[in-house]
Amino acid sequence: MIERKDILPIPYLKKADFSGSFEGLRFRFHMGKQEAAAEEGKGKGERQVLEITAWEAPYCYDVTPEEARLKTEAEFSEEGIQQGIDWLNGLWEAEPERWLKAKGNW
Repeated sequence: MIERKDILPIPYLKKADFSGSFEGLRFRFHMGKQEAAAEEGKGKGERQVLEITAWEAPYCYDVTPEEARLKTEAEFSEEGIQQGIDWLNGLWEAEPERWLKAKGNW
């Protein structure tokens, strides 16, 4: 299973995407921006979000069609990273045969 120690820390994610794989399940953590609701007396702003994407091996993110990617968002924080890890592990546990078959496509 994917563990917290397998994902690089917040300072890294602020500067670059992090991608990895586990038994045929490829994934990417990306810092995105989302429009934030306007605060009283202020205009609309942006907030950082953590976008987590999963797809089947063997291809990299850039050549995997959009429709073949699974996505979720979380708060850009340590808790958000853990939520992303839990989501990825849930995907793998729900369909291990799917990911293991993709692993065999190397």
